[in-house]
Amino acid sequence: MSKIFRPGLQQKIPEDAYCEKHRELLQLFCDDDQTALCGKCFQSQEHKHHLVSGVREASEKYGKLFQEILNTLKEKIEVAKSILADEQERMVMIQGEEQNFKEIIESELRIMFRVMIEEYMVYFQSLQGYTFDLKFRAITLNQLTGFAKEVEKSQEVLQKLNELGRENMNKLKESEVRVYKEICSLQEITEKLEKCEGSPFMLLQNARYFLKRSESLLTQCLQPAHVTDLSLFQITGLSKWVKVFQRRVTLDPKTAHPCLVLSKDLRSIGLRYVQQLISGNPGRFDFSATVLSVESFTSGRHYWEVDVEKAAEWQLGICEDFANRKSAVPKASKDTILLTRSVMGTQCTYWVSPPLKKVSWREQMHKVGVFLDYEWGQIAFYDMTERSLIYNFSNLTFHGALRPMFSLCIPNRGTISDSLSICLPQFPPYNVTVGPPSS
Repeated sequence: MSKIFRPGLQQKIPEDAYCEKHRELLQLFCDDDQTALCGKCFQSQEHKHHLVSGVREASEKYGKLFQEILNTLKEKIEVAKSILADEQERMVMIQGEEQNFKEIIESELRIMFRVMIEEYMVYFQSLQGYTFDLKFRAITLNQLTGFAKEVEKSQEVLQKLNELGRENMNKLKESEVRVYKEICSLQEITEKLEKCEGSPFMLLQNARYFLKRSESLLTQCLQPAHVTDLSLFQITGLSKWVKVFQRRVTLDPKTAHPCLVLSKDLRSIGLRYVQQLISGNPGRFDFSATVLSVESFTSGRHYWEVDVEKAAEWQLGICEDFANRKSAVPKASKDTILLTRSVMGTQCTYWVSPPLKKVSWREQMHKVGVFLDYEWGQIAFYDMTERSLIYNFSNLTFHGALRPMFSLCIPNRGTISDSLSICLPQFPPYNVTVGPPSS
């Protein structure tokens, strides 16, 4: 036990050992009123039927009680400080998330605008002297109207984000003030208890106050502010602009991890249990159940879709073509941009990297779309089940060829039924949607 509440009277009787009313030595303690008494106080009608004990006995009993209270108060101070630090960190994170969503929406609009403008440029170049016709004007107005609607929808989303951001920040600021006040109150009562060190009389004289104050503080339950998770915010209706760039993508057996089984058409991967890793091709993955595509991209815009419904844990993304690097062995590093689904118990979580960032989702995704804009340094992941954007990486800088990347979780034993399948293009390769008038 700490010496703070160690019982025992000092040889020299302190000033606080005397009754303020009768100026007699405090030798008794009333449990009913939690107050120290002198002989005259005890004889009064006020304490006639109360439970009274000696100061030494009471100081030992209450010393142990208040030592436990003090320890609990100190623990609660640390918990409150941790909550305060978390709330302050969440403020920074929410501001960052809000800004990130705004950039994602703006980036998607830029994709639409660039595609539309390029279509018109190709069309005008193909006119070759033809006169401007009403049919093209109607198509143009149609597309501009569609783009205007997307802009209006995006502005509504941005306004909603602003409102949620302000609401979340207000909640966090209120929580910060509330927790800070709680810390001050806890520290105040803790300091007062610590001042009772070596003075059982002071402790017993203030027992009622200490018990009442401590009880009110210990019964208060500190909870972090409940804020709206912006990562649940779905940006819908934008994916149709990238589907015109859908490519036929096939898997490269030379890069496949030994535990992967590739289909004959090189569009699907499954898992098998491998006792010992096979070392042969220096370009083969050996650290994860990963395979790259045969196709590589050094320019332009490209899109592909992957059916992930039959896989519990997977990764999809882009990998820098390791064949052009000094190291022939592919490594998990900044050279990869990934979307990951992980499972713990019954909970699944989605992550993007780098840097590693959690992106929550309401439902399990069955089909994922991946979009690459090489020149504009952009990679986007889409949930094609909900037709919504998951995450958009922008302002990236690419060096050399990029290859689509596909991964499953390596099995510990037996045969695992997990599999991924690359979807065949549903649209012809990208071309203009309008043409010159027929002659």
